[in-house]
Amino acid sequence: MNSVIRLPQWAADIIANPPQSGEGFHLWLFRVARALWKCGRTETDIIATLENAASTCGRYVSAREIEDAVRNSRTSAFQTTSAQRQSWPSVNAEQREAVIATGFGLVDLWEISPIRFEDAAAHTERIIDVLFPGNPWLCVGASNSNFKTRRREELRGELASLALIVPSPMTARTGHTREGNESEHSLENTAARRFLVIEQDRGTIDEQSAILYHLAERAPLALAVHSGSKSLHGWFYCADVAAEKVSRFFRYATSLGANPTLWPRLQFARMPDGLRDNANRQTVYFFNPGVIR
Repeated sequence: MNSVIRLPQWAADIIANPPQSGEGFHLWLFRVARALWKCGRTETDIIATLENAASTCGRYVSAREIEDAVRNSRTSAFQTTSAQRQSWPSVNAEQREAVIATGFGLVDLWEISPIRFEDAAAHTERIIDVLFPGNPWLCVGASNSNFKTRRREELRGELASLALIVPSPMTARTGHTREGNESEHSLENTAARRFLVIEQDRGTIDEQSAILYHLAERAPLALAVHSGSKSLHGWFYCADVAAEKVSRFFRYATSLGANPTLWPRLQFARMPDGLRDNANRQTVYFFNPGVIR
């Protein structure tokens, strides 16, 4: 890494304390990349730093995961909007453990699901029809760098092979990024928030299920999607809910271990029953259309 320019202490402290796999390493990659962008490091320097940390984190970290962290962090590193300056609470370990201690797990979440898919088929098309009725603009992709925005009907038949979707409809096919570039994935062409997605980087799938069930007592849980790796994503319906109320709920979720990087409404989430880049199906374990209006 470039050592000519000394890093400020706050950035050095982040880099010097990488967590192990299961303790928030994925989020740490994003935080370090963002910090290094702010400090004027090049993309090559940042990738080298992340690769070095990944070699001792306790799991295999793909080049794509590192590249995504570098790419996704670049824009946010220089944003100055009030949303980007939002400070989220630290994890309240005692409260999180109390929720987990209830013993609720993935099987329980599956059993209380109003709709259960018990075959091996992908049900993506049916689910998306419920989540986004009509023919709205949707932004979908195979990865963070390979995406497109099309009308829902134009996408029919191909969604089950994709990994990502913006959990809110889009207002148009393209918009402009903060740098002024035209893009099919920008905040400018992302409509009002329809779903708030809660992802956790820590804990077992059973522990994450307990957290989602606990949060579902406070907000309508429409969907629980397995990432195809190590996390469970909860889709909470929040259309027309006051922004302050949504923010308050997300603050509580982050205090229980939710990943704050999913707060921006243009952030990609896992495609329900879609296909991850490792060929794993992103299985839907909970589906409650009744909470969607």
